[in-house]
Amino acid sequence: MADPLAVWHTEHINFARLLDILEEQVAELCRGESPNYALMGDILYYMRNFSDRVHHLREDVAYARLAERDRGTQIVLNRLLQEHRVIATAGDELLIRIDEAAGDVVIPRAALEAATATYLVYYRHHLSTEERDVMPRAARVLTEQDWAAVDAAVSASPDPLFGDNVLERFEALRRQIALDAQVSKELGQPPDTH
Repeated sequence: MADPLAVWHTEHINFARLLDILEEQVAELCRGESPNYALMGDILYYMRNFSDRVHHLREDVAYARLAERDRGTQIVLNRLLQEHRVIATAGDELLIRIDEAAGDVVIPRAALEAATATYLVYYRHHLSTEERDVMPRAARVLTEQDWAAVDAAVSASPDPLFGDNVLERFEALRRQIALDAQVSKELGQPPDTH
């Protein structure tokens, strides 16, 4: 069995990459250029269907186990559980705005910018809190039995974007991720490892 915290850390890095691409697309909009709405939609589709429905559900079960073993984590875990719901709602709102813009519905640019900013701020803060405050404690406290309970409650699903079998829908997004990695490498920037 793979180390679940290592898997989650890798998933967090992947999510952060997608948030960066999303932010780059909105920056294009702010410069008066046309962002790639299809790419933005694919990011949100992935985040809503993998991150929110697989990754976060597994975290919810692990958080419950952690709260039982380490009462000092209860407040931060409750906030993270609430953030899972807020991120999902913000993701739905952002996807609506992206779909409207892609469908040539006239919406104020500020509406798309605000929806994106809300999503990005919540999600990045959420990832940072998990990495800094929760994952180290989980590594110390949770047992193999706890992780087995997580697996029993929510089975791991293959990642449809970063896994071995990329869904056809995500091929363009996968190419964009590879292109961004190549550009970072050429510029001598270290890979993102939030």
